[in-house]
Amino acid sequence: MATTMAGLLYAKSHEWVKIEGDTATIGISDFAQSELGDLVFVNLPEEGDEVEAGEVFADVESVKAVSDIYSPISGTVAEINEELLDAPESINEDAFAAWFIKVEGVSAQADDLMTAEEYEAFCESEEA
Repeated sequence: MATTMAGLLYAKSHEWVKIEGDTATIGISDFAQSELGDLVFVNLPEEGDEVEAGEVFADVESVKAVSDIYSPISGTVAEINEELLDAPESINEDAFAAWFIKVEGVSAQADDLMTAEEYEAFCESEEA
């Protein structure tokens, strides 16, 4: 599986975001899920919650540790991926299909979002 997917933007905290109009879909990268190991629990926000770029909006629990998930953009949670609550392992199976939340009214985005190519180079430097 590819480490990145074209058309997505990536944060240094290893989240991906796909922005379509004023709606954004957010998940974690394949690099992140592979570093975390087998995921056993996901804690998501509620629909209607506000998320802020650079702020924690969720957390995931693996057999190793609990990790915070940061929002790469600001807006209002329009939808959560309820399937993840019952099957957090789906993130390990396909990190790009297993989105966490959809956000509407996208206003601000993190300044340091990277393209797929920039993110791949960043991940390689993290592993070095």
